[in-house]
Amino acid sequence: MRSSLLPILAALLLAGCNASNPALPPAAISAQAAEQRLPVTILISIDGFKPDYVNSRDTPTLARLSAQGVSARMRPSFPSKTFPNHWTLVTGLRPDRHGIVANVMEDAARPGERFTMASDDPFWWNAAEPIWVTADKAGVRTGVMFWPGNNVGWGGTRTGAAHNIAGGRRPDDWHQFNQAITNKQRVNSVIDWLRRPAATRPQLLTLYFDTVDTAGHDYGPGDPRTTAAVREADARIGELVQQLQELGQPANLLIVADHGMAATSSERVIALDAILPPADARIIEYGTYASFQPEPGREQAVADALLKPRPHMQCWRRENIPARFAYGHNPRVPPFLCLAEVGWLIYPHAPASTFAGGNHGYDNAAPEMAALFIASGPAFRPGVKLPPFDNVDVAPLLRDLLKLPKGEGLDGDTEPFRAAMR
Repeated sequence: MRSSLLPILAALLLAGCNASNPALPPAAISAQAAEQRLPVTILISIDGFKPDYVNSRDTPTLARLSAQGVSARMRPSFPSKTFPNHWTLVTGLRPDRHGIVANVMEDAARPGERFTMASDDPFWWNAAEPIWVTADKAGVRTGVMFWPGNNVGWGGTRTGAAHNIAGGRRPDDWHQFNQAITNKQRVNSVIDWLRRPAATRPQLLTLYFDTVDTAGHDYGPGDPRTTAAVREADARIGELVQQLQELGQPANLLIVADHGMAATSSERVIALDAILPPADARIIEYGTYASFQPEPGREQAVADALLKPRPHMQCWRRENIPARFAYGHNPRVPPFLCLAEVGWLIYPHAPASTFAGGNHGYDNAAPEMAALFIASGPAFRPGVKLPPFDNVDVAPLLRDLLKLPKGEGLDGDTEPFRAAMR
């Protein structure tokens, strides 16, 4: 009996729609109904975006999304650098476990090579599966507009030339990072993907803005030029939201940052050559922290020089890095690490000229390193402000939104979001 009523009810509904839209022919109404869309998930990273940047004057879109959804101050993983944290956000593992332990690193298995932010050899990335590979295995289409590691043939092996990769998976659609592609063009590309027919339309998308981080480095977090970059990023997200509405595309938006930003100056620099003879160790990375590989036979000399108490800097052997950093077990972490006090920098030499700007990579619990988190969409309750949580929880949340397997042995879970979900 109930099934026999369905055609009648459908006809009545169609007639009602046509009466309220007399200019719309029945065929168009049927097409419109057929185009009703299920929510997609869009992960947006605004590199270097501090939660404190959000206010109704400079960021009206983000302020509105925060009020309509969920917000929190998110703790990055240590080190609070770009590549380690972007890989954490899509794997649910801390850098010490997923292997991208720094923006610059070495591996004893590849002597003479050095990982940089341009490295796409799967060797460096294969220890942890990113969310777009997990989604692909489950039959969920993905479109990744710039994300560190999205250009890597994950799980594959380099054979010969740099771009000859045997095996491996990438997102269904992806773009190689290029700063010349504007934020507006990036948003338009995501919308273009969503204009496709359902069969080739991504269900998981990412978007990445680097301009706030660049301005923060160049001018410092409090500079008007950084505020201008913040406003521009907010305007582009506003355009994304508007175009989603025009397309009739519901979306769960996760807007995150990889880290915050602290003000730095040439007046707050620790010169390493005044502490450690350059011939004793090779500096792997320097800035907000410095990491060292002692030269053969010079390990004790390096320890004697670095492990003394020093103002504005603390140093450890790899095995003695404080447990709260969850860092130092991975063999890619160099034997010695020195961490600067927030606002200070560690350089090989004293700077030759004055400067003022910003940087990150400090203690991930420092307030200046806190990262943005806003979630808005049909999956989230309105007006929820969560306590601070670790960014390892974002990947499990993505899995939950996409109805993917929970994942085994992840460092994060969805517990922090239970009060925020519809």
